[in-house]
Amino acid sequence: MDQTPTDGKSLQGRIILVTGALEGIGQAVALASAAEGATVVLSAFKEKDLEPVYDKILENGGPEPAILPLNLHKATEADYIAAANVIGDTFGRLDGLVHCAAFAPYLSRIDDYDVKEWEKVITVNLNAPFLLTQACLPLLRAAEDASIVFTSDRVGRTGKAYWGAFAAAKFGIEGLMQVLAEETRESGTIRVNSIDPGIVRTTMRATLYPGEDPNANPLPETVTGAYLALLGPEGRGKTGQAFGVDPQTGRLA
Repeated sequence: MDQTPTDGKSLQGRIILVTGALEGIGQAVALASAAEGATVVLSAFKEKDLEPVYDKILENGGPEPAILPLNLHKATEADYIAAANVIGDTFGRLDGLVHCAAFAPYLSRIDDYDVKEWEKVITVNLNAPFLLTQACLPLLRAAEDASIVFTSDRVGRTGKAYWGAFAAAKFGIEGLMQVLAEETRESGTIRVNSIDPGIVRTTMRATLYPGEDPNANPLPETVTGAYLALLGPEGRGKTGQAFGVDPQTGRLA
């Protein structure tokens, strides 16, 4: 199908899967994508938790979304393949995959980092995106113009003390993005990029910085324009790039 928008909505007719859609950047991207005409597949741990986001999309006049619960900490390879099969059986393809789910329990010196927590952080922030992306690649190849967007972080590009496993995972995400972009570049039908959204008002940020006034940070909605740009026609020709977000405009930087 021709995915060039005809009504001013940049994602009209596209099927887009968003992880971490329960709150924060994931929820903001899901709502913004639906507002631009996409049918959004909402993913988080529990289906019931996603119902308010589902309802909000409908209230805002967006296309009816779908819900795909996934436990990124405990899901197996078979679980991800089954999830991709559900999307395939329902829609036949996937036009966009946005990795927004994130987990970091605390800041800690490497000396003191709990091994089990390290493994969980690596699983949620690196292994899960790899497994889900791998499972969805046939669906992305079935689309005429597919986009994969990994959410990165400044500590995944320049190491910062006390960020431990989260920083290591985000460095891994940048490597995964670059490798996959090179492997898909020749076909020209899948583009793969990463975005460092910068500091925004999220539950994870508030947990890691309890002494910080969360209201001093910009809302997640301020960075959605960058994600939409990579998911839609504006992102064509862009692949293998590590983007940031201009804090003044909310656009790609």
